[in-house]
Amino acid sequence: MASLMKAIVDPKKNWLAALHMKSVSNRLRKYGLRYDDLYDPYYDLDIKEALNRLPREIVDARNQRLKRAMDLSMKHQYLPQHLQAVQTPFRSYLQEMLALI
Repeated sequence: MASLMKAIVDPKKNWLAALHMKSVSNRLRKYGLRYDDLYDPYYDLDIKEALNRLPREIVDARNQRLKRAMDLSMKHQYLPQHLQAVQTPFRSYLQEMLALI
């Protein structure tokens, strides 16, 4: 059953999953966020511990992205197109540390 679920959510095997991944990617690019930025450290203690173990500059960059996204959202604006083009929404910085925890 687990292999069936993996096949369903794998964007390489399921075109609906690929479409969803593209949609999420476009939304994150508009605000300059990464997917790992969406995890809430107050909701999950493992996320909080992983953020505590990461280097300070990575956590500071995360906080800066979140502040920029909140500012853009409050102003009802998006990042300019040339900045959206260089965003990497699915480049993970938190998953390796979560695997250790």
